[in-house]
Amino acid sequence: MLSHKTKYALKALLYLAQQEEGFIAKTMDIAEGANIPKKFLEQILLELKRGHFVSSKQGKLGGYYLVKSKNEITLADIHRLFDGAIALLPCASINFYEPCSDCKTESECLLRLGLLAIRDKTLSAMESITIASLIKK
Repeated sequence: MLSHKTKYALKALLYLAQQEEGFIAKTMDIAEGANIPKKFLEQILLELKRGHFVSSKQGKLGGYYLVKSKNEITLADIHRLFDGAIALLPCASINFYEPCSDCKTESECLLRLGLLAIRDKTLSAMESITIASLIKK
């Protein structure tokens, strides 16, 4: 399940992606346009900035804008930034792998094999959905 933070980050990116290229949006405009609580949005935008998805310009005409193409930003990218692993358990994760302490061996764990299949299908779907593809639908 997506956290509120991830959902709001995606909504903010969708808002920015729908603006004219080079448009700089004020936090308040994003909050109102994407229906996101402003205080929460400020934290999210800072994390998106640290993740190199958006950048900001200071001053009276300042605000936020996309630095990564809307064609390149995937659901998987944003999920990993805010929610971490896509896999249901750490032993099935690619980027956040940890062995389970209650399994004798991973190769014999029937649960892990199923979770690897789920992870692969979920990851494939999430990587194929970009911000641009969501706007087109």
